[in-house]
Amino acid sequence: MDGAELARWTRFAGKGGIGTCTATEDCVAENAEDLMFLKDDEIVVLMQLPNAEDVYLGYCEGVVGRFMGAHVRFHARLKKPIIARRSERIESSPSNFP
Repeated sequence: MDGAELARWTRFAGKGGIGTCTATEDCVAENAEDLMFLKDDEIVVLMQLPNAEDVYLGYCEGVVGRFMGAHVRFHARLKKPIIARRSERIESSPSNFP
């Protein structure tokens, strides 16, 4: 994950992501892309990974990584992600203002 992508996920986590969950057990990261957390840590869910059963991308203690849904308790039903691109900046001219 490059720096720009990490910054986007971090901003999204600050807005609450698509939901939250609490770790039900300690989980040690086995790979660089895995999320490490301790029991009772709160995790912000960023997305459910496509083509992966019960695997999510989350944010915990300033780190973004993958985790299994079996290791957490979700607080509520996750929101459906909305993929939107920022519109290009519209050039305004004095005639656009009253």
